[in-house]
Amino acid sequence: MGLNLTKDWFVVASNSDSIYNVMFYVAHHPAEIAFTTPEYTNVVRMSIPDTVNVANPEIYFPDNKLLVNRFTDDFVAKNGDLLDFFFDYTEKKVPNYHEVWVTSAHLPDKHRYFLELSFE
Repeated sequence: MGLNLTKDWFVVASNSDSIYNVMFYVAHHPAEIAFTTPEYTNVVRMSIPDTVNVANPEIYFPDNKLLVNRFTDDFVAKNGDLLDFFFDYTEKKVPNYHEVWVTSAHLPDKHRYFLELSFE
């Protein structure tokens, strides 16, 4: 994807409705999503148009900065079906993950929101 992001890292509350809503949008509009092949078999990486309505994008999709966060155990337990949808895009066969990390950013020059999920 040719990301040109700064090395600033942030951690925020992981039960973000904004991130959930973006994931829900992706699951229901896959034709609008650009998936890329990451280097790791337990990761799914994608981008969506920044015209998609996102609540608090300045918090959850900072301009040219990565936001890294681990979903809480409650979030993973409550949203297993949605997370399994994304897990199917990894090269792993059995969804035996216990943690899910999310990395997000806004790429204003590309007019895209970047989203990466790592299943551990």
